[in-house]
Amino acid sequence: MPEHETRLEATDDVDAVTRAVLTASRLLVAVSARSLAAVEERVTLPQFRMLVVLSTRGATKLVALADLLQVAPSTAMRMVDRLIAAGLADRQTNPENRRETLLQLTEEGRRTVEDVTARRRSEIAAIVERLTPTQRLALIEALTAFNEAGGEPLAPALDDQELHPLGWAVDVAVAPDA
Repeated sequence: MPEHETRLEATDDVDAVTRAVLTASRLLVAVSARSLAAVEERVTLPQFRMLVVLSTRGATKLVALADLLQVAPSTAMRMVDRLIAAGLADRQTNPENRRETLLQLTEEGRRTVEDVTARRRSEIAAIVERLTPTQRLALIEALTAFNEAGGEPLAPALDDQELHPLGWAVDVAVAPDA
């Protein structure tokens, strides 16, 4: 059977595509882990995800933060306490309702998110640079279709001010003060 026909069959084979995506996922997890290496003594991946949410949402109530991260409020509170102890986040009284507390990044927390994101972007760019232009185009088309099928919005461009550092979709239906 000609190689071209074999490749066409492979693209119709859900298992072959799934294996390729799982392999790519392992690579991206490794890239993410390496990008966190410089801060891993201070922050875990779930805690970093919380920093990312706070960096994109701004000051947020604990219940809303727990909902966005899909964790129990008690788990979110423990994560927040650790981030506060590390100097990466702090609490403030909600000026609109003094009985509520809002959580937000400190300047150091913001720098941490920016630094980790820059390392991750740089390593991914180095991998992409090793592809031919034809392979890059095919990858863009394949990943765009995959992301659309999974409901994930396109990651921002390098010069986009509304950066979502790890690419997680932020549910705009959940208001920051919800």
